[in-house]
Amino acid sequence: MEEGSIKAMLEFIIPRLLHLIMEKQSMTEKEALTAIYESDLYRQLEREETALWHLSVPTLYGMWKEEKDTGSITYPEEV
Repeated sequence: MEEGSIKAMLEFIIPRLLHLIMEKQSMTEKEALTAIYESDLYRQLEREETALWHLSVPTLYGMWKEEKDTGSITYPEEV
């Protein structure tokens, strides 16, 4: 996938992930955006070779939450 395609996918994924984080974590939009963009999960989403962009938003939320709670991420087997 080309870099532009990944950016387009992120433009679709991030707002949905943002909304889910705001809802489940009772965060403001600014807090949730900061939490996403400072996460290792976001850095991995930007990398084509991880193919994380194809995972569902609830799965990505679970991975983000795990990173927030434990400091590490367990990647699904299908990645």
